[in-house]
Amino acid sequence: MTSGTWPHARNPRFSFQNNLEGTMTTTTPPRTTTRKLARFAGHYVEMVAAMLIGMVALGPLWPAAWLERPDADALVMATNMTVAMVLAMALRRHSWPRIAEMAAVMYLPFAALLVPHWLGALSGTALMVAGHVVMFPLMLAAMVWRRAEYWH
Repeated sequence: MTSGTWPHARNPRFSFQNNLEGTMTTTTPPRTTTRKLARFAGHYVEMVAAMLIGMVALGPLWPAAWLERPDADALVMATNMTVAMVLAMALRRHSWPRIAEMAAVMYLPFAALLVPHWLGALSGTALMVAGHVVMFPLMLAAMVWRRAEYWH
């Protein structure tokens, strides 16, 4: 290779700059909004997939007697989903405050709906359905609120 030629020299995705010490640094152009949105959506889908895996993998570990009560079943399911989602986020090297935030967002709907369930205003089925229906938009809201963590 002659001086001044580099394998990526003709590739428009890469540009090379000399820093003050005279060494080469590689810079890449910023991602497009479409690409960022695709990664954001992909991250959301990954978390949902991890939650489903958690329900399937961890569900059989709980005593059947606990799962007969709708309130305990809801908390067990929230725990199964959260454990798997925390693991997935930790593997993707998210910060612990963001992981704790997302875990709280996953428990919040179930915790809030337990009171109406205990008062008889909400059936066990409604508790499960409403908890999940509220949880998914709350997760999305947490991701949008902290988009610097997820939008890249």
